[in-house]
Amino acid sequence: MLHRRSALSVALSHAVLICVGILFALPFYWLVSTAVKPDEQVLAMPPVWIPRPVRWDNFPRALQYVPFLQYTLNTLKICLLTVVGTVLSCSLVAYSLARIKWRGRNLVFLSLLAVMILPGQVTMVPTFTIFKSLHWIGTILPLIVPSFFGNAFFIFLLRQFYMTIPGELSDAARMDGCSEGAILMRVIMPLAKPALATVGLFTFIGAWNDFLGPLLYLNDEAQYTLSIGLQRFVSQHGAEWSMLMAASTVMTLPIVVIFFFAQRTFIQGVTLTGIKG
Repeated sequence: MLHRRSALSVALSHAVLICVGILFALPFYWLVSTAVKPDEQVLAMPPVWIPRPVRWDNFPRALQYVPFLQYTLNTLKICLLTVVGTVLSCSLVAYSLARIKWRGRNLVFLSLLAVMILPGQVTMVPTFTIFKSLHWIGTILPLIVPSFFGNAFFIFLLRQFYMTIPGELSDAARMDGCSEGAILMRVIMPLAKPALATVGLFTFIGAWNDFLGPLLYLNDEAQYTLSIGLQRFVSQHGAEWSMLMAASTVMTLPIVVIFFFAQRTFIQGVTLTGIKG
């Protein structure tokens, strides 16, 4: 009887999860199905869920209107440099806050938490003024350089993870003559791969989907990113919904693929980050 109740509970849980998964996948399915529909089926009532015929040529047609290949390369360049800068800078700051004892450490950490409260709109104008005085407007530097100075949320995330690593490992490395930098690179970071992967994934997704940053700082079409290219496509061909959905699918698909292959590491990095200290 107990086994039957347990099996029923598991089956019910799986049924609920499947229903929720279908609900969340439905918008993406509608995006992809609309991307391959003929024009007359896009706004048809009742809605056409399975397009007939399937118009795969909507994808090359959509990608020919604007230089999406160039925009993709520009976006990847910004994303990769931003990921490298964020992981390096946040790792260093988080290590100093979690594993090194120095005067004022807790005050700095509280200040860091206070920074997380400020919305980006508050600092937008001063930040733009600084970059303008540096003559960086019209380059990708405003989109990359700030990542090398840390991110409050990611520093907090890595600090909490670092504090779950036993201190005896660092003490043993110090007895062997390792410096703090060597301990970070050889002991802490290899053990913190799930958290580092989470930071990298969050950073990549944020840089990939960023629209406001490129809109503010880029004025050369050769430097545009995918988000700006998609906005240009909307302004020029907004009524052609099938090709718009095709272009949106091309922009969304890499993020879905990355998350699909990195979901285990991503979930592990979040769940293993304890609130400690």
